[in-house]
Amino acid sequence: MGDFRMTTSGKEAGGNALIADQIAYYRARANEYDDNLRKLERYVSLGGSVAGRNFADEDHQQIAILLSKLDGLPPFGSALELACGTGWWTQWLAHRAEQVTAVDAAPEMLALNRERVKRPNVRYILADVFSWTPDRRFDLVFFAFWLSHIPRDRFAAFWQLVADALAPGGRVFFIDELDTPQARGLETRLDDDAVLRQLEDGRQFRAVKVFYQPSELEAMLRTLGWNVEVRPAGERFYWGQVSS
Repeated sequence: MGDFRMTTSGKEAGGNALIADQIAYYRARANEYDDNLRKLERYVSLGGSVAGRNFADEDHQQIAILLSKLDGLPPFGSALELACGTGWWTQWLAHRAEQVTAVDAAPEMLALNRERVKRPNVRYILADVFSWTPDRRFDLVFFAFWLSHIPRDRFAAFWQLVADALAPGGRVFFIDELDTPQARGLETRLDDDAVLRQLEDGRQFRAVKVFYQPSELEAMLRTLGWNVEVRPAGERFYWGQVSS
């Protein structure tokens, strides 16, 4: 399989207590997170053909919308996936790109990703995205359900990282949750950036959760100089596409 490099330990990186808590949460939750997604069957066969892409369940229908938008991207040779998690979306990238670089701060997530994807064209990097510097440029920069985990005061710096990683003429594609009462009601809000999350064993962690409306996000990114389109995919998710 692809090579594996460690650039920094997640807990030491960044120097921010909330970010450190968030990394600790995803390290502790890796197996639980993956098991929950399996039970939901939300990403059935995401890496190859999504079986039928015609599910009755609303979540499945919305995932199918996201996949159709991804399928409509121009061809790309290299892809960077930030906060790649356990590999549900890495599969899709690895089947379409010549080379994928997958970055995550949790070694437990990367281990599950490697086991799921099993592709020689994926290079894994263990790093805190907030302190990592890309060593090359990519045709596509992709992240799913990650933008909402970026504190507001790090938003501009994160998008500078994306700019530094993007090849001339490249594209950015991202997916996340819409700001809805249902989504907000699932967690205990601690402040504007942070929520409290609990594992099945009772352990609790703080995590970043920042919601956006598509129009708000478009305005913020245009202020930073991006040519961006952000659209809802049903009532739960949104997708965004950015050109350099």
